[in-house]
Amino acid sequence: MTDPLITALKTNRVNHAYLFSGPRGCGKTTSARILARCLNCEQGPTPEPCGKCPSCIELARSGSGSLDVVEIDAASHNGVDDARDLRERAGFAPARDRYKIFILDEAHMVTTQGFNALLKIVEEPPAHVKFIFATTEPDKVISTIRSRTHHYPFRLAPPNVMLDYLNELLSKENLTADPGVLSLVTRAGGGSFRDTLSVLDQLIAGSEGSNIDYDLTVALLGYTHASLLEEVTTALADQDSAGVFKSVDKVIQTGQDPKRFAEDLLERFRDLILVSATKGDAASVLRGTDETELLALETIATKFGQTSLSKAADIIADAITELSGATSPKLQLEILMARLLVALDGGSLQSAVSEPSASVAPATFAPTPGFTAPVPKKSEEKPAETKPNEKKPDAPKDLKDPASVSIEHFQNSWEQILQSVSNRSKATWTVLIGSTPRIWEEGVLHIAFASESNLRRFAPKPGEVSAPDHLRAAIAEVLSVATKFLPYRGGSVPQTASETPVVEPTPKASKPDTPVAESASEAPAAKVSAPEAPVAKKRSPEPNDGPRYGDAVLREVLNAKPVEKDK
Repeated sequence: MTDPLITALKTNRVNHAYLFSGPRGCGKTTSARILARCLNCEQGPTPEPCGKCPSCIELARSGSGSLDVVEIDAASHNGVDDARDLRERAGFAPARDRYKIFILDEAHMVTTQGFNALLKIVEEPPAHVKFIFATTEPDKVISTIRSRTHHYPFRLAPPNVMLDYLNELLSKENLTADPGVLSLVTRAGGGSFRDTLSVLDQLIAGSEGSNIDYDLTVALLGYTHASLLEEVTTALADQDSAGVFKSVDKVIQTGQDPKRFAEDLLERFRDLILVSATKGDAASVLRGTDETELLALETIATKFGQTSLSKAADIIADAITELSGATSPKLQLEILMARLLVALDGGSLQSAVSEPSASVAPATFAPTPGFTAPVPKKSEEKPAETKPNEKKPDAPKDLKDPASVSIEHFQNSWEQILQSVSNRSKATWTVLIGSTPRIWEEGVLHIAFASESNLRRFAPKPGEVSAPDHLRAAIAEVLSVATKFLPYRGGSVPQTASETPVVEPTPKASKPDTPVAESASEAPAAKVSAPEAPVAKKRSPEPNDGPRYGDAVLREVLNAKPVEKDK
């Protein structure tokens, strides 16, 4: 905003009307006053007011205000009568200065009739009149007024600019702040200078001495303490379920809002993702974070890995929506933690209830040894055309019997499979980030996707080598088995038929004339039930059937018939 306004003042090409728009606290009204000062300075119009003439002194921060610069609160002066009064005042020449300047704050509050009453004078004002409209909602300023102004959309301040500004202010005030305080202040202000300064002023007023304490900042702003966030993330990385739920209990016992805690936890996982992605150069991205905290973040991020971090962030983001307006936020928060523990453990709770068999490796994301890298067999169907720059999946060879591979093999090797997918297609790799193999039966792999968008993007594309083809080739390379897929959207494996709609079972491999669904477009439904869930036989509705619930549904599931009454 600054450069074009400075150029206009230097070349004396100042327009008769300006529209300053942007979020609250970004400097619209302040900039309007500065522009008025530049226009009415004795040395002006100039981008650098002298600060010594009567106009500059009166329009300074400590000045009394000028008769020739009129600020109007449009929220309370928004009618036709107010517009007529302004029009009459505009007809008089300035009392002393070069221009008579009208600053209309909250201009979007002016009614349509009020704007129409102003239209004529805004369109053809006297030579001595300038208008500056300031608003947070420029779309509510009628188009006939907006088209006659120079529109400057103001923006919020980026965090690095705000941090530098706050450090400069504290230095001028001979104050200090604990590490992490200014980052929380910047986050609370949301990029608004006014809101950020209000938060800082509150913390200064509540601090004893010349230092702003971190604990005081956390308590006043309602954020989660960094030590508690580190405790939770470390427990999740170590699969310490007892430690995770003890931390959740601390959140509840201290009276903290569960939704705010979930938002802070998502912010912490975002920091972990950035630390993992930047490979030791996180300080250039996470500005305001001290070196000790960065080292702690690097340690925790190494325990998770990028795939697990992305998966956890997706789960937390979905849970924040559920926490909004929840009747039992504590319960929702505990369920969120349970989902994170299951997802970060590879989607299996086997290690919590029994020891794994000797033939199956523990459920971790380490690559399973002993598997070679053959390539999947070519299908008898007509080969799909590939895009010019797309790598076609390799042809298959020597595949194993599907019965020789278990779901644990998929879970243990999923990281390795995703790496193979990444080598073939980066686009498919981004689709599979956060996915989890759930069930393996009769050559069909059930895959849970963390987001609906990724589930849709996994669908095959006719005539192209698409995501299922790349994943199928990668699995054949790592596990030497041909695979068909049943993708669905879900945070955990459904355990009973009541948890998710029951779908028809996949046809068995012994019936070659009935192919198994290989991709999202052929899959019966987005969610599937566990293999043990009974499939209810659907009866044909009778003509007088109404809404069915309660005992009617129970009789249908159990295939029971009502007892005939004695005649």
